[in-house]
Amino acid sequence: MIGPRVQGNKGSCSADTMSAIPEPNPKRREFYDRIGRHDLAPLWEVLGTLVTRTPVTPCLPALWKYRDVRPCLMESGELISAEEAERRVLVLENPGMRGASSITHSLYAGLQLIMPGEIAPSHRHVQSALRFVIEGNGAYTAVDGERITMRPGDFIITPSWTWHDHGNPGTEPVVWLDGLDVPMVSFFDSSFMERYPEATQPVMRPEGDSQARYGANLLPAGYEQQSLTTPLFCYAYARTRAALEELRDAERHPCHGLKLQYANPATGGYPMPTIGAFMQLLPAGFRGSPYRSTDGAVYSVVEGRGRSHVAGKLLEWEEKDCFVVPSWAAVRHEADVDAVLFSFSDRPAQKALGLWREEAPVHS
Repeated sequence: MIGPRVQGNKGSCSADTMSAIPEPNPKRREFYDRIGRHDLAPLWEVLGTLVTRTPVTPCLPALWKYRDVRPCLMESGELISAEEAERRVLVLENPGMRGASSITHSLYAGLQLIMPGEIAPSHRHVQSALRFVIEGNGAYTAVDGERITMRPGDFIITPSWTWHDHGNPGTEPVVWLDGLDVPMVSFFDSSFMERYPEATQPVMRPEGDSQARYGANLLPAGYEQQSLTTPLFCYAYARTRAALEELRDAERHPCHGLKLQYANPATGGYPMPTIGAFMQLLPAGFRGSPYRSTDGAVYSVVEGRGRSHVAGKLLEWEEKDCFVVPSWAAVRHEADVDAVLFSFSDRPAQKALGLWREEAPVHS
């Protein structure tokens, strides 16, 4: 397995840095101070931390137990309304990056709550978003004039710069996992956001319209791709789970069990240009081999219980829990009973930039 980073001293070389840092001396320090007044700095002092032998991240493996988090979510429902908050969300902050409002260097994740009778007002933003429903029935999300009923296990997409609002005309609280590319957009200084003049946008199409047009291995005649994001807003869990069950007796990957990638029906590629999503079945008794890749991944446990060994840390999970696997951290999954894991990562962005790597299995 991968060991912790070895910290190097001045003039030494760490396990991850490219080269030794030159020894300081009074003449060099005086030079650095002088060029600093011209907004200059010596590359050789920091090169080893900028270009590392292997990926280095402050992100840590972490687990959020839903039975511990849920009371906090419900308490937030008493403290602030969805309208007042605009989005009532508890951010899943990586313990190695507290205050950054991110779960990995490139991804944001949070648990959103909408209570019966509430509306989270309509807005749009450059950031792409996904919703993965964890608890409750009766709520909806609306995307560019089409409402979609939210059911546990559904994977729902809000494309970049599309109007969207959420509502709960039902009788029970509804909770979902939000995943966005907020840190990526912030890195490029390219964030834009706009509020709709009304709390909700007008419904322009019947529910199921996008499913009928794009979800049956068909496309409308004359269809021309206008976005890098899938035109299909909702991937229903019932269909995904049935597909996994059909493959139960198929050959299993030694690291992933039975793992499927959500796809854009118009291109066959990832559903969003910056975020990829996956669903995998770990049959009862599965003991996976170690695996690592450069895309840090966020997981939500849909069914079952088990554990994941992540960079030497044991994460014991059960239904509705969330956990994160940092970039290049070795992970090994085990399932006590049939387990289904949803996950998302920045793999499409890394692949588009030619950065993505994987190693499977990782040798201990």
